[in-house]
Amino acid sequence: MKGSLHMMLSRFTFTEKGRTLRTKKDSVVLNGVRVPRYTNAFWTSRQRQAHSLHEVSYRACFKPQLPRFFIERLTVVGDRVYDPFSGRGTTVLEAALCGRRVAANDVNPLSAILSAPRMNVPSVEAVNARLEAIPVDHTLRSDIPLSMFYHRRTLAELLSLRKYLLAKAKKGTLDDVDRWIRMIATNRLTGHSKGFFSVYTLPPNQAMSAASQRKVNALRRQRPEYRDVKAIILRKSRLLASDATAEEQRKLRAASRSGQFITGDARRTRALRSVSIALTVTSPPFLDVVQYAQDNWLRCWFNGIDAEAVGSGITMSRTVEDWCSVMQQVFRELYRVTKKGGWVAFEVGEVRNGTVRLEEYVAEMGRTAGFRCEAVMINRQRFTKTANIWGVSNNTKGTNTNRIVLFRK
Repeated sequence: MKGSLHMMLSRFTFTEKGRTLRTKKDSVVLNGVRVPRYTNAFWTSRQRQAHSLHEVSYRACFKPQLPRFFIERLTVVGDRVYDPFSGRGTTVLEAALCGRRVAANDVNPLSAILSAPRMNVPSVEAVNARLEAIPVDHTLRSDIPLSMFYHRRTLAELLSLRKYLLAKAKKGTLDDVDRWIRMIATNRLTGHSKGFFSVYTLPPNQAMSAASQRKVNALRRQRPEYRDVKAIILRKSRLLASDATAEEQRKLRAASRSGQFITGDARRTRALRSVSIALTVTSPPFLDVVQYAQDNWLRCWFNGIDAEAVGSGITMSRTVEDWCSVMQQVFRELYRVTKKGGWVAFEVGEVRNGTVRLEEYVAEMGRTAGFRCEAVMINRQRFTKTANIWGVSNNTKGTNTNRIVLFRK
C-alpha cells in the first residue's frame, strides 16, 4: 500500500468554488532522514459535512474529516482503528460509521462517557419514557455553589437526574438509554444558547469558574432563567440522531459489541491485544496549552469524578523534552499493538506560532520505537470562528495547519 499511498497523495486535488488546489510535494529532513512532505487542503468541513452524531462539544478535538481521510484510504471493513487520546471519540465514531472495529483510550473518564453511548442510539420515545420515569426532588441541594449558572428549578431537575444516574452507575445497572441521557446532560451543562441548561456562558466545551460566571452575569445584567432539562435532552437527542440511518446504526451497534473504551494511561494499555490495530489516528495533548481539569470541573462534578485527580494524570508538559519523554513511551506501546503493515497518523499541529515543530521530534520518536516514517502531511485551510484546532483564535498557542506525521510498521 506504500506505493499507492504516495501516488494518491501526490495526485490529490481539491476543488472549491471553481479553484483547483493541487498537492504540493517536496521533502523535509527530519533528524537526518529525508521524508516526503505533501501539502494541500486534504480535508475541510466543506469536503464532507460532519455527521450529526459528532455534535458533542469537547475541548481540543479535531475535525471528523481528518480521521475519515485515513480510515477510508488505509483500512478496510473489519479492521480495528484506535485512538490513544480519544477525547470525545471523533476517530472511533468515524471508524464505526465506516464499518470498522474500534478501540479508544483516554485518561479522562469523561471520554468514555461522551463517546461510547453514541454507538447505541436509542429512540427518542425511549429517551422520553426514561426521563418521565425519573422523579424531580425540589428539596435537593447542591454540594457546591451553582446558582450563578442555573435557575433553582433547573438545578433541582439536574440534581435529581444526577442522583438517579450516580445511583445506577454505583449499582452497575446503567443501560444504553441511561448512558445516552448522561452523555447529553454532560454535554448540555453550560453554553451560549437556550439549548443548554445554564444562563449564557462561553465557550460551550468547557465551564467557567463560579467567580468568572458571576462577573459575566453582572456584566450582561443577566440572571439564570428556567431551562427545562428534559425538553433540552429530548431536543438534543433528535439533533444528534438526525443523520443516523438504519444501516449506520447497525454499523455503530456492531462496533460497540466488539469495541473497547479504555480509561487509562496511553503508555500502558494492556487491555489491547498485541498486533491488533490496523490504524491509529490521534492528536495528543500539546505541552501546557489546554487545562483539562479547570475546563471540565462541572462535567466531572455531574458525573461524580474528581477533576483534580483526572487533571493530574493528563500529560501537561511545560517543555518539549518532558513531552517527548512521555510520547516516546506512547510510541513504544503503539508499536506493540500495531499490526505488521499497520499505520499511525500522529497529528501534531503547529505549536506556539510555528516556533515548535513537533513533527521533527515525533518522527524521531516513531523511528526509535520501530516504525518507518512514511510522510509528513500538511493540511492548510482558513479557520473560522473557533475552528482553530486548539480552541484559540491565533497562532500564539494553536495552529493554522494540521501537521500529521504518518508512520508504518
